[in-house]
Amino acid sequence: MKLLLLCLGLTLVCAHNEEKHDVVTSNFDMAKISGEWYTVLLASNVKEKIEEIGSLRMFMESFQAFDNTSLLIKCHKMISGECIEFTFICEETEKKGVYGTPYDGYNWVQIAEAVYDEYLIFYVLNFCHEKTTKVIGLNVKNRDVSPQIKKRFEELSQQYEIPTENIMDVSNAETHSVSLWAIRGCLLTVFCSASADPCSQAPGSHGAQASSAE
Repeated sequence: MKLLLLCLGLTLVCAHNEEKHDVVTSNFDMAKISGEWYTVLLASNVKEKIEEIGSLRMFMESFQAFDNTSLLIKCHKMISGECIEFTFICEETEKKGVYGTPYDGYNWVQIAEAVYDEYLIFYVLNFCHEKTTKVIGLNVKNRDVSPQIKKRFEELSQQYEIPTENIMDVSNAETHSVSLWAIRGCLLTVFCSASADPCSQAPGSHGAQASSAE
């Protein structure tokens, strides 16, 4: 019996370690991040930027990396009551893993943390009219997000000095309000709050489009 319990204990420890090893915080394999994503949480030190008419409020649809030097991101944003699709290209800066793009000023974008087949957390610094706005967004493969992942997002928000009360949960498609994670339009992120928003629906269901020259 003691041997059985010992084996069980070792199995649990190994499983826990394997799970921790799935979490990537640097040297990301950008090819493994390419694909469809859904934005479920958004936070910012300037909350109005990610509220319903905020310039940095947007829904992510897909992400694609090219040779680890540029990113193509498709997202949706509400404009005049209509859900518009945006496609953006973000170029890597002199700092590895940090991508730059003009949109609502200029933006530095980087991945804060990822589990390639589960979630992706982006961190954005937006520079506009001598003001700096921090935005952090949680994008997932499956809309059913575990409490552990949401807790991790809260912890990262605090690390970036973003108040917990500034976190917006848009995991429920029934809510209403969109949010954009800026980056040359390169974007990433979205949120809601009150009555179904067209941009919260599945990717590929929107007709209107816009280029990255916003």
